[in-house]
Amino acid sequence: MRSIMPENLFFPPEGLRPPSDCSLSALRDAVESGDILEAAVSRCGTDRTLFFSLGSVEGRMPRQEAVAPWISGAGRDISVLSRVGKQTCFTVKSISADAKGAPVALLSRREAQEKAMAFFLAHLVPGSVLSCRVIRLEPFGAFLDIGCGIVAILPIEHISVSRISHPKERFREGQKILAAVRAIDRERRRVTMTHRELLGTWIENASRFTPGETVRGIVRSVQEYGSFIELAPNLSGLADSRDGLVPGDPVSVYIKSIRPERMKVKLQVIEKLPPLAAPDPIRYQITDGVLSHWVYSPPGCEKAVIETDFTALSP
Repeated sequence: MRSIMPENLFFPPEGLRPPSDCSLSALRDAVESGDILEAAVSRCGTDRTLFFSLGSVEGRMPRQEAVAPWISGAGRDISVLSRVGKQTCFTVKSISADAKGAPVALLSRREAQEKAMAFFLAHLVPGSVLSCRVIRLEPFGAFLDIGCGIVAILPIEHISVSRISHPKERFREGQKILAAVRAIDRERRRVTMTHRELLGTWIENASRFTPGETVRGIVRSVQEYGSFIELAPNLSGLADSRDGLVPGDPVSVYIKSIRPERMKVKLQVIEKLPPLAAPDPIRYQITDGVLSHWVYSPPGCEKAVIETDFTALSP
């Protein structure tokens, strides 16, 4: 059954939440409602208290309210120091006055994260599509903020069908992407994500191309028998051997044939191309809802079927 929005609409990643009303009256309302707001951290004090400028109100977030204790790395100072200058979500625990009578709001990111995690554990299942923000890239995968600063891992093998050597070939830090839940470890509060299923099946990707046309591609692998050229993140083809090509080279390729029964695209490299000034935007075939079963391979394909059964991944 499909919904009409990503499943974390009410708990978006930090930096993707609509601007919050941080007026004194709105902050007072938030004390009563428990609503989650967001603003940028202006500085970090010597005792690791985070300070926010909320219009006429100063916001203060003590260290113990900055990060939930169950989050990996929460015990290190860097987890607090690194919030300076960044959008940070919070609930408003109370409003008092300082020595001069100016209003001061006591804020809690920990409480906001506990609310978000409680919702995720209660409602998310394998296949749930979420809006995410890329926060760090490592050779083994990408770390994603899936809501209120809660971090999930997207392993490199689940980024796309077309193989890449590093997630930086697909994403950049701070980028907004979509991803689907692959697994939830409820006891450890750990979420693993997948991305490739949202990029479309072989047929959906191959339908964008026609034999006889010349298009842009990226060299992903060079073998003795030829080079694998990525036409789209979920579609690659094989070109005959050509000297001077290395992985990462942009090239123009002539499409010789497209064979769904073998999931094969036969290509001929025309020439190397200069890099693009900016990466192409990601084209998603699925943008919301809950996936149950995804089959990449064309019907009747002679090769081993590539698929994901999200129902089998449920706990």
